[in-house]
Amino acid sequence: MNGVKTFIIIMAMTALLVWIGNTLYGQAGTILALGLAILLNGVSYFFSDRIVLAAYRAQVVTPEQAPDLYALVANLAQRAGLPMPRVAIIPDETPNAFATGRDPDHAVVAVTDGILGMLSRQELEAVLAHELGHVKHRDILIGSLCAVLAQAIMLLSRLAFFMPRSNDREGGNPLAGILVMILGPIAALLLQMAVSRSREYDADDYSAHITGRPDQLASALARIEGGNRAAPMRDAEPATAHMMIISPLSGGGITSLFSTHPPVAKRIARLNAMGVRMR
Repeated sequence: MNGVKTFIIIMAMTALLVWIGNTLYGQAGTILALGLAILLNGVSYFFSDRIVLAAYRAQVVTPEQAPDLYALVANLAQRAGLPMPRVAIIPDETPNAFATGRDPDHAVVAVTDGILGMLSRQELEAVLAHELGHVKHRDILIGSLCAVLAQAIMLLSRLAFFMPRSNDREGGNPLAGILVMILGPIAALLLQMAVSRSREYDADDYSAHITGRPDQLASALARIEGGNRAAPMRDAEPATAHMMIISPLSGGGITSLFSTHPPVAKRIARLNAMGVRMR
């Protein structure tokens, strides 16, 4: 993702946060939301990795604690020409993985206990290569910033249900506030979709390039999707779902239209076609 697109999306999410504050709480809300946006952009730039890891109760591990996992990541990082990222394990039996951090020098690759127990070594390597693709392409900064800003947007929208709105006090139209409560989180989700869908394809391609085995990532995606359908991740939140290799949020039908991830079937078909070309 280029710098211009990153800047536009961050500014759009910041503007959305300020607009919600203004609509719900007037001038005071505008000032509060603007201050909150500036603070969150600064905090998330330096501490987004810690915030996201804490949200999923992920623990950074040493080579002694997870030697096989650490060795896989180290080997892939060397092949990719990347600094060795920190490695974290999420105490959740649902298979999934993500990468976070502000740049390759401060990256973290996190996997769940479930993915470690489900995938073969080759499939796990393909998943880790996918996550390092996000690090290589510097997707992790925009993904982490969007996660923190989306959390703020959703929190402000939820608070509107419990706090009096300026519209109510001034005799304005209360429907405007209700619409913001509903449409604010949807708009945040649409902005996350703009960030996530194309970058997942790019990271899939990178994994296939680094490992030379697109079929292993295709197999891993199918198994991870099945695991998430059987037992959705208990700590999953809409604000951070776009960071995962497979969306941890359950739902089908019309909800799939608002997914932050491209359809798994299309990703698998692309990888299988790539495998045919590489033979």
